[in-house]
Order: sequence, then C-alpha cells, then structure tokens
Amino acid sequence: MAAAAANQRSRYHLVMSIAVPLEDLPAALVDYAWGYLITVGDDLRGRTLAVPTVIDDGVLRCVAGERTRQFAAARPEVTLVFPPAAGTGYSLIVDGVAEVTVDGVDVRPTWAVRHRPALAQ
Repeated sequence: MAAAAANQRSRYHLVMSIAVPLEDLPAALVDYAWGYLITVGDDLRGRTLAVPTVIDDGVLRCVAGERTRQFAAARPEVTLVFPPAAGTGYSLIVDGVAEVTVDGVDVRPTWAVRHRPALAQ
C-alpha cells in the first residue's frame, strides 16, 4: 500500500512540475513575452509587478520602476512568474538573484520549473 501511494505521489509530481535546466531557459521563454517580477518590500510583504522580460546571455532583463529597484537592491532574491502560454497550461517560475540597473532589474536565474495546477480527478 505504501509503495502504491509513493508511486501515485511521484506520478502526480512529475505531471505537475517539470524542471527546466537553466541552459534550456532561453528556449522555454520563447512562449512567454512577459512575466510577474516578485520582490519583497520594506514591510517584508511580496510585491508583484508585470514586466516585459527578455533573456540576454543567460540574464533576464526586466524594466522596472524606482520602488521595485529599491526592493530588489535591499533583498536581491526574487522570483519571476510567467503565466501559462496559450494552449500549454504551464506557468514558468524562475528564482534568481537580482542586480539593479538604471532602468530595471537584471535577474540571474538559479532555478526554473514549469508548473500547472492539479487537474480535477
């Protein structure tokens, strides 16, 4: 019984989340023109900003305002969430370390995964 439950959890996990090797991130981002940049504010609450995003030499470049740049400078661990592309149902979630630029935030990815909600059974 325990083996069957573990097997079911394993299948559930594999269907729900697909790891994206960082070297494959440029190809994965082709389907996503923009994403949500999540930073942490001074009150330690998450702050979310919709940003157009491009990848350049492995770095995600996001245009962002002054407050977002301030938050990223103070707490550089950030997350980008790209909503599901048409027909895929998978969001792309990228964790990384931010570096503030004159007009935005550059994110060096540390981890990426495609993820979707569970389907009703």
